[in-house]
Amino acid sequence: MVRAIVRRRAAAGNTQSDVAACRPADRRTFDTLIATVPIAVIVFQFDPYLQLFGDLAVRWGSIALAVVIVMALLLTGLLARDGNLHAGDVVYVAIGVVPGAVIGGRIGYFLLHADYFGSSPDLLLDPARPGLELGLAVVGGTLTGAYVADLLGASVGRWLHVAALPLLFALGAGKLTLVLTGSGQGVPSDAEWATAYLGPGPWGSLAPALPSVPSQAYEGIATLAILTVLVTAVFLGAFGRRDGRLFFVAVGLWAAARVAVSTTWRDPVAAWGLNTGGLIAVGIVVGCLLALVAMTVRRRRGVARARRTDPRGDLAWPDPESRPPF
Repeated sequence: MVRAIVRRRAAAGNTQSDVAACRPADRRTFDTLIATVPIAVIVFQFDPYLQLFGDLAVRWGSIALAVVIVMALLLTGLLARDGNLHAGDVVYVAIGVVPGAVIGGRIGYFLLHADYFGSSPDLLLDPARPGLELGLAVVGGTLTGAYVADLLGASVGRWLHVAALPLLFALGAGKLTLVLTGSGQGVPSDAEWATAYLGPGPWGSLAPALPSVPSQAYEGIATLAILTVLVTAVFLGAFGRRDGRLFFVAVGLWAAARVAVSTTWRDPVAAWGLNTGGLIAVGIVVGCLLALVAMTVRRRRGVARARRTDPRGDLAWPDPESRPPF
């Protein structure tokens, strides 16, 4: 059962009674925390595993993530059909995304932990050491997914347009599933919305009982907010050309939000006040901006070339020779 206790610094007199409600081991943890970090935190205490039968158990976070992925694929299929694409090709494109996402994610993971993998880069191929960096996973998955879409003979721009909103949904809702695993906790904090995890776990963050910034929730909420804005823009008629611009706007805004949230991560600063993950996100923002500029220049050149090829395209009236008499 989920148990949330909100403690405010102004209500310091209630702290001891709240702590007394915890189990003895948890009370000892809180006694240590109170001596070091002011307690003003939302505490979660629940079993992160769903016991199926026997010794078989599955994380609630894994179940939630699977539901998010299925919903994103279904949404992509509906949008593909509406965009005159074959809905069944969504499966092939999704399969094509996987190798690029894994390779890109592992490269990003190497950059995050270069001091660990530097002497033995072959460890990146060891499945016993899992880990992916989300930013480069999105980049790699985009490249291989676009390659598969091109092999299918469809417009890559249309596929990127279709994938933009489902991708934001998967990234935002997927981040929120980390709340169920205790993963993605940020720096220690005494804010009212800081979170801590009690109970045996195991939880996905180090020192889960330490009140910390819920970085995973920040990124998830920010991504879903961006999704809401773009859905409204599309509903009002924006991005009507379906040439892929929506995808680069969506990914660029998501990466910008990720840069801001990265300042709350526990990772050490690498350069310019940002950690390695934040720097990767900055690179994605720049890449999306360059892609949008290149698409705009290409479109204008195409329009100019068409006008040079057919100078009559600028005429506002038909040729009298071809105009019907009635």
